[in-house]
Formats: sequence, structure tokens, C-alpha cells
Amino acid sequence: MLSTLDHPAHLLTRTSPRGDRPMPFPAQPVPPPVRILGLDPGLNVTGYAVLDPTGRVPKVCEAGVIRTDDLDAPDLPRRVRVLYDGLLEVIDQYRPGVMAVEQLFAHYDHPRTAVLMAHARGCFLLAAALRGLPVRSYPPARVKKTITGSGRAGKEQVQHAVMRELGLPKPPEPHDVADALAVALCHYYTTAAAALGADPAGTVTRVNRDRLAPTGGDAPDEAA
Repeated sequence: MLSTLDHPAHLLTRTSPRGDRPMPFPAQPVPPPVRILGLDPGLNVTGYAVLDPTGRVPKVCEAGVIRTDDLDAPDLPRRVRVLYDGLLEVIDQYRPGVMAVEQLFAHYDHPRTAVLMAHARGCFLLAAALRGLPVRSYPPARVKKTITGSGRAGKEQVQHAVMRELGLPKPPEPHDVADALAVALCHYYTTAAAALGADPAGTVTRVNRDRLAPTGGDAPDEAA
């Protein structure tokens, strides 16, 4: 099978449905790696993290929280504005190429919580759309399984897994930051696995991370 690494695009061929003659095979352009903005949405505290996939292990450019819990609880419009402005500031400063967001999860016994969380999520999606950022959403269980190997991992497990995968000196704090780093890593590994034809829903641990990470100084290609 021909590879785009070994042959120029005009030499790529594929077999016809009848199997009797070669047919032109359109070469697929390889997009450059892009920075990933991971987001753990919350109305009170939102965690964010920017990963730069420029080496064998993604580098943390920035990570922190956007807080509104010091504002009056009934002042919902102002709190949403603080979240919106805060995220735009991060986007404009670090110029990510894609935003990975943890999907909204709320128990059916607490519908009001889901509605309030939706306000925060909506303003983040609007900010991304206005800056032309594609958005990828991942269920919390998918993020946990990708990073820790268990879809039911606790907060501390996620913190230690993120610390290990990114080579950090200590677990990231607070949990909101760790969750944002985790969802960014989930997108990084998911797109890397898809580029290699592996199961994008599989578990990524230190055991099989080397197969997904580049062997040199280049990073896996991002599929935005």
C-alpha cells in the first residue's frame, strides 16, 4: 500500500472496483497541528487549559479558571458576561485552533442545574463561533476513560493521570483546571488515534501513548 510519506501525490493509485486496473487516488492534505483549548464549563467556576502539541508530549501553554462565584447569584446576565469576556480573552491571547468541551451532564432530579449550566455553555459556544473556532464535545465518561482507563474515575484519579501524561511536577489544582486539561488531552489523543486508524474511543495510558505520540519533534496531526 502506497504512503503519502514515500510517494508524491501524483503517483498515488488505488485498485478499481473490478480489480483490473489502477485508478487515481486523491492525496489528502495533512493539516498542521493546532493548539487545543480545553474547557470544563461551569456557571460559578469554569476551568480552561491551552495545550500546544508541538513535541512528543503536549505542552501546557496556560491553564486557569474563570470565576463568577464572587458575584451576586441572581445577577445571571452579568455572570454570563464575565464568562464570555474571560473566554474571549483567553482565545485572543493564545490563538487556539480548536475548542474541546466537556458535554453537559446533569442528573434528571436537578433540572434547574442543567438550565443554569446551559447558560454558561451557550456563551462559550458563542465565543468560539465568533472567533471561528471549531468545537468538539466529549462526554465526561469518555474523557475519563481516555485519560485514566476508567469511565468512572474520581477527581483525584483524573488529576494524577493528567499530571503523569503531561509530565507536571504535581497534580493540577483546582479540579476544574484538571478537568479542562483532561478534555484537551482527550481531544489530542482522539485525533491522534483517528489519524493512525486506531479506535478513537480507546483508552490512552502510558503503555500505549508512545504509539500515538510522534517519534521525533513533530506532533500528531490535528483533525479539527
